Amino acid sequence: MKAFVQMETDLRLESSLWVDNRRCAAVLTGWHFKWSEVDKRSRDKKTVSVPVAELVGVEEGKVEVLPHKTVEDTDKDFTVFYVKRSSFTGSCGLLWRLGRTQFSCPSRVLRDQWIKNLRTAVQTHTPLRPHRLLVFINPFGGKKMARQIFHSLVAPLFELAGISSHVIVTERANQARDHLLKKDLMGFDGVVCVGGDGMFSEILHGVIGRTQQEAGTCENDPGVTLQPCPLHIGIIPAGSTDCVCYATVGVIDPVTSALHIIIGDSQPLDVCSVHHGFALVRYSVSLLGYGFYGDVLVESEKHRWMGPLRYDYSGSMVYLSNRSYTGTVQYLPADPLLSSPRDNTRCLSGCTVCSRSTERLFPNSSDSGSLYSSYSGHFHNDLEGEWVTVQGRFKCVSLTCMSSSCTRSPMGLSPSAHLADGTGDLVLVWDTNPLSFLRFLYRHTSTDDQFDLPFVEVHRVKAVRFSLAGDIKEEGHEEIREPSDEMDIEAGGQVRSGSRNGSQQHLAEKATGRVTTSEKKTVIPFTCCLCCKKPPAVSVWNCDGEILPFTNISCKIHGQLVRLYARGIEDKAAIHHCSQERDMCNITYMLETSLP
Repeated sequence: MKAFVQMETDLRLESSLWVDNRRCAAVLTGWHFKWSEVDKRSRDKKTVSVPVAELVGVEEGKVEVLPHKTVEDTDKDFTVFYVKRSSFTGSCGLLWRLGRTQFSCPSRVLRDQWIKNLRTAVQTHTPLRPHRLLVFINPFGGKKMARQIFHSLVAPLFELAGISSHVIVTERANQARDHLLKKDLMGFDGVVCVGGDGMFSEILHGVIGRTQQEAGTCENDPGVTLQPCPLHIGIIPAGSTDCVCYATVGVIDPVTSALHIIIGDSQPLDVCSVHHGFALVRYSVSLLGYGFYGDVLVESEKHRWMGPLRYDYSGSMVYLSNRSYTGTVQYLPADPLLSSPRDNTRCLSGCTVCSRSTERLFPNSSDSGSLYSSYSGHFHNDLEGEWVTVQGRFKCVSLTCMSSSCTRSPMGLSPSAHLADGTGDLVLVWDTNPLSFLRFLYRHTSTDDQFDLPFVEVHRVKAVRFSLAGDIKEEGHEEIREPSDEMDIEAGGQVRSGSRNGSQQHLAEKATGRVTTSEKKTVIPFTCCLCCKKPPAVSVWNCDGEILPFTNISCKIHGQLVRLYARGIEDKAAIHHCSQERDMCNITYMLETSLP
C-alpha cells in the first residue's frame, strides 16, 4: 500500500481501505474526506464525500454510539462519524443524523496514521467548534422528557466530539438567567438550553444581560446600542412548540440540533428590546403580539391543566368573543430597497439578505471577520428616518424578528422575515368581521398569502411604538413616566388614517404633527352563550409566551445581537453552496488569526 502525506496548508493522505469487505480509494485533503469503490466493474461507482467541517469524531476499532455505545477494539480498524442528511416529512428543513462508516487498514501503522490525520484536520480546519459548554435542562417543560433527551441522545454525541459539559438541572423559574448574570462564565464557549421557548428566553435574557453588564451598557435606555454577545446559544428542543428552533434549523429534532452545536455552526439572530418609558421590560425574538395573541395567552393561563390543548381551546374562545382594540402604532420603516416582507423570499442557510446586512451592521469589519471574530465591534446606529403613525381599531398588532414558523404553521407569522437583517416585520390586522378574521387565521396553516387580504398590512421596520387612545388608560399597572418628546409625533412625520381605506394608501400626505382618524363603522361584537360578557377595552402584549405588565411600549430591533449554534434552514439546493461558503469562512479565519 502506498500512503502519501503532505503536512502543509493542504493536509493530504491517500491509500486503499476496506469498507464492508469492499476495497475503496480513500483521500483526505484539507477540506474533504472521500472514499469510492475501486473494484466495482460498473461505471456507476459509489463515492462518498464528507466535508472535514462535518466530521464529528474518529475512534479506534469498531464503535457504535447510538442508541448505546459499544466498542470492539481491533488493531486495524477505525470508525468515522459524520453528519448525514435526509429529508423529513412535515418539516421545512433537513434532518441530520450521525453517519457512521467503519474502515479496515492493511496495518496498524496505517490505521494510526489515518486517525491522527483525520483528527488533526478537524482541529485545524474547524476552529469554531466548542470545547466546553454550560448546559441548562428544564425538567418541567413540554412532555417532561428534557433530562432523558439530553442524557440518551445528546450527551453521547458531545462525548464523541470531545466536548465537556457542565450540566445544571433547573429547579425554579429564571434560575438559568440568574446563573448567567451572576456566576463565573470563564472558559465556556457557549450555553445550551434543553427545553422549549421559555427556557431559551431565560438563556437569552441572561446572556444579553451579562454582556451589557460587562460592557457598562444601560439596558433601560430605549435608544442604547446594545453590545453583541460573545457566547453562542444552543437549543436542544424539548418543549411544547420550540418555535425558535424550528425557525432557525427547520426541524425539531434533538440529534440535528446537537450536531449543529458540535460542528460549531454560527447563525446570527436579531433581537427586539421592549421598553416601557425608561425601563426595559423584556427581549423578544419570535412573537410580540397585542390583541388576539395576547388574549389567547391570558385565556390559556386559566386552563393550564389542559396541557397543550389549552391553546386550541383558548384560541377558539377568544375568536368567538370577536374583540378588537383601539390604539396608535408608530413605526420606523426599514429601507425598502434592501428587502420587503412581500417579496416571497425565504431566509435560508447562506441568506444573501442577511449577509449584506452584516456589512451594514458592522461597517468597520469584513464579512468574515464579523462572523467569526470575538464581536468586539459596535453596531452602526441607523435609526434615522421619518416615523409613520397609524391610529384605529385592530384585531391584532404583531411584531416578529423571524418567520415564527412552527409545525402547525409551516410558513409562520411572516414567511419572508429574516433572521439577521436588523429589521422586524410589523403585521397590522384591522377590525373586520369574524369570518374574514377566520380566513386570516386559517392561512397561517397553509401556503396561502395571509397578507393578501384587504384588512391586513405588513411593514418591515426598525423600531415600533404603541400607545392607547387618549381616552383609554392602562388598567392594573403602575405608571412609569413616559418620555413625552419621544412619543410625540415628529414634525414632518407621516400620519396614516385609522380606516382601512386610508391604510391602503402606501404613505399618506405629510402632516403637521396631528393624528387624524376617519370614521369607521363599528362591528357588533359576536357573542355566544360561552363568551357573552362585556369585552375589555384594553388587551395585553404576548411577548414570546409571556404577558407584559404594560400596554404602552417602545420596541427597537438590534441586529445580530446574539448567535445560535445553527446555520439557518437548509434545503437541498443550498447544501453545496453553504458548504463552500463555510470552507471559505474557515480559511479566512485561520489566515487572520495566523497574522501577527
